[in-house]
Amino acid sequence: MNPKKDDAGPKLLSGGNPQIPKGEGDGPVQAYVAAMPGWKSEIGRRLDELVTTTVPDVRKAVKWNQPFYGAHEDRWFLSFRCYTKYVQVQFWQGTSLDPVPPKASKHDEVRYLDIHEEDELDEAQLRSWIEQAARLPGTKV
Repeated sequence: MNPKKDDAGPKLLSGGNPQIPKGEGDGPVQAYVAAMPGWKSEIGRRLDELVTTTVPDVRKAVKWNQPFYGAHEDRWFLSFRCYTKYVQVQFWQGTSLDPVPPKASKHDEVRYLDIHEEDELDEAQLRSWIEQAARLPGTKV
C-alpha cells in the first residue's frame, strides 16, 4: 500500500516554515501552528492566543505560508513565520508602535520581533503592541 503524498503532513520550507495552503479563517492558521516544528509550535500557539484574546474579533488567514491577523477588511496588522533559529513576528505598521519593535525591515513601516527558543516572551509588551497595531488602519497585502 502506498501512502498518500500528504500523509507525512505539510512540507517544511527553508528554515522550517510550514507550507500551508492559503485560506481565510481560523482553520488554516491552526493548521500552520500545528505544523510548526518543535518548540516553534508552542510559540505559534501562544502568539495566536495572545492575538485572539487581545483582539476578540480578529480576522485570520494564511497567505504566503504564514498566518496573518487583521482588524479591518482587507487590512492586516501582524503576521509571523518560522526561520531556522527563531520565529519572527511582523508588525506591518511597526514604526507607529510605542516603543517601536526592535528589528528594522527593508520596508519602511515594518518592524520585527525575533523570538528564539531560549527567550522569555514579554507578553505584556506583545499585548501592548497587538492592541496598538489593531487600532491602526493596517496594511493591504
